[in-house]
Amino acid sequence: MAKSKVLRQAAAAKQAKPSKKTIAKNRSAHHEYFIDETFEAGIELTGTEVKSLRERACQLTDAFCLIRGREAWLHGVHIHPYSNGGVWNVDPDRKRRLLLHRHQIDYLDAKLRQRGLALVPLEIYFDEHNRVKLAIGLARGKKLYDKRADMARRDSDREIARALKELNR
Repeated sequence: MAKSKVLRQAAAAKQAKPSKKTIAKNRSAHHEYFIDETFEAGIELTGTEVKSLRERACQLTDAFCLIRGREAWLHGVHIHPYSNGGVWNVDPDRKRRLLLHRHQIDYLDAKLRQRGLALVPLEIYFDEHNRVKLAIGLARGKKLYDKRADMARRDSDREIARALKELNR
């Protein structure tokens, strides 16, 4: 009896585990940058933008973040207009304010003043409370030889995995 109770508690804990639903990922960010630190930020959106994100994904590939006037801003994100939005749809390419704590904004502003650092959006998702969140990364740009080294490492890992798979057959 004690074993079944433990199994039920484990199953309940597994179901209660918070999950996030990814809307869009910036795959090129990890190829173009070394990500030093990541932060989670909220985004100031209108209602039709949130409904549009529930309908389909947005585009993060050319997006970037700036800190202006002690506020964090997200530029270059394209959120498609909501299909039933009508006159309430806003400009799909407008800049959007990021919701961060004051000490986080000050920290990021100080870091961005250093040479070679950028604030890059990594992923946009719905959190466990169905709020739209953005994962941003403090990043340093990669040189061409860094990208080549990453590709070589990825290829060698793939070959090792393939060889282990053949060995286990």
